[in-house]
Parts: sequence; C-alpha cells; structure tokens
Amino acid sequence: MISTNDFKNGMTIEVDNNIYTILEFQHVKPGKGPAFVRTKLKNLRTGSTIDKTFNAGVKVGTAHIDKKNMQFLYSMSDTYYFMDMTTFEQVELKKDMIEDSIKYLKENLEVEVIFFEGELLGLNLPDKVTMKITASEEAVKGNTTSGAMKDATVETGYTLKVPLFVGEGEEIVISTKDGKYVSRA
Repeated sequence: MISTNDFKNGMTIEVDNNIYTILEFQHVKPGKGPAFVRTKLKNLRTGSTIDKTFNAGVKVGTAHIDKKNMQFLYSMSDTYYFMDMTTFEQVELKKDMIEDSIKYLKENLEVEVIFFEGELLGLNLPDKVTMKITASEEAVKGNTTSGAMKDATVETGYTLKVPLFVGEGEEIVISTKDGKYVSRA
C-alpha cells in the first residue's frame, strides 16, 4: 500500500481491480475543503487512459510489475511470438494487446514484455528501431525547401515521412514514441 502523497510518474497501482501506470499527478490544496490528488492513469490491460481524483493521504495498493527482455520471433495471423533470451521460453501476445507496437516489430527485435502476477499485459519497445526502406517516392527535382519530406515504406509495411535525400534500400532510425524519422542508420 502507498499513500497518494507519495505518487510518482511511472508508478504502477491497483485501483478497482485494474492495474494502472501513473502518467501525471498533481497535488491540489483548494482554499476551502480538503486537499486532493488529481491523476491521469493508463490502464495496463486495455491501454485506455482515465482521469481519477483521490483524497490526499488515501492508501492505494501498489502493483508489482515484472518485465522480461524478450526477442520477437514471428507472427502468425493475429498472434505474435516472443522468446525469453535466457530460458528460451516462448510467449504469445494477441494483436489487440499490442496494436500500436506492431508497425515496429521485425524479427529478432528485443523488447520488454510486461507481466503482472503471471498475467501478460503487453510490451515496451526500445526508444528507437532501425528499419530498411522497401519503397519510397522519387524526390521531385527543384523541391529543395528546407525540411522537404516524402513518403517511405519500411520492411514492416509502416509508412512515414523521410527527408528527400533518403532512398530505397537504406536503413533509417525511427522513434517508437512518435513514429517519426530520426536519422540514417
């Protein structure tokens, strides 16, 4: 158990039989009435975010989350297979659990798989991934405005904007936070 006065960003708590990560919190002391803590929480089972207000000093259960480094092996229909790098044990994640991460998953990519008391919750991607461009538009001659961009498709089928000088067959670094081009690999 932890007091709402001790909340920190990134902490995992258990509220109403759900597991949440604290995205934001704010202690509020109004001029009239008791103090309270306003929070923004992300549900680790569904991925949805909610705003919740707690009275100051209330005790909330903490949720101990286990993270294992695993390697993405392959996918078949709507199931994605990952292997523990030390025990070689394999786990399966359904497409709907990792919907936002699929565009970055390529064979042999190392990720963190999240567990709560043996229950699979999802995965954390590395901050940046390196991908090969499989298709890109041709740069238009004379289009040299600063920051000119074109569409490119990478090996997972994900399409993003890249600078005009980047061509097909090149490897690029992509941020998994916002899905944008970072640099050439």
